[in-house]
Amino acid sequence: MKAVVAVVLIVSAALLVIITLGGWERLQSPSIGLATIIWAGLYVVFALLVMGWNRGILPVCAALAMLMAIFAGVSAPAWFARDKDGLTSPAIAEDLLGLLTLLVIPLSLLMIVVALLAFNQEWHVEEERPIAGGPEDHGDDDGERVYAESDEDRDQTRTQPASPPTPPARGGREWSPPSAGATPTA
Repeated sequence: MKAVVAVVLIVSAALLVIITLGGWERLQSPSIGLATIIWAGLYVVFALLVMGWNRGILPVCAALAMLMAIFAGVSAPAWFARDKDGLTSPAIAEDLLGLLTLLVIPLSLLMIVVALLAFNQEWHVEEERPIAGGPEDHGDDDGERVYAESDEDRDQTRTQPASPPTPPARGGREWSPPSAGATPTA
């Protein structure tokens, strides 16, 4: 799922860059173009974070995609309205820029769905599994249990003692359970 999220983010970033650079001459101001390029850069950074199993960025991706869908819905008709005689054309034809801007809307909706589905996968949860044997095999000959945190970490193992040491009682003496039939002393 993380690869799907990353691909959708990269495709969205590429589409934003194509639309911005293709219509740069006809944008209302250079700051809008610069903001869109920064937005596309954020999508690329988010894709890298997602590939590193950072699920915390997924709600941010969904929120930015929702905003981008709104911006694309507002700006697409303006590109189609520029396709008239007497107006100078940008580097890419107005109809094509309008179509690409309309494509941003379903792509943003797809990003919202994919990001939220990936968020529900709980990437942050790790499950310890014994390396050797099944449920009856509880460790090696030294009484230590050997665990791998995930399938990729099976080669890099860590050991854990079979039982924790007993904490000392007050006064620094070792605690031991009372023997059977012993009476408590006051």
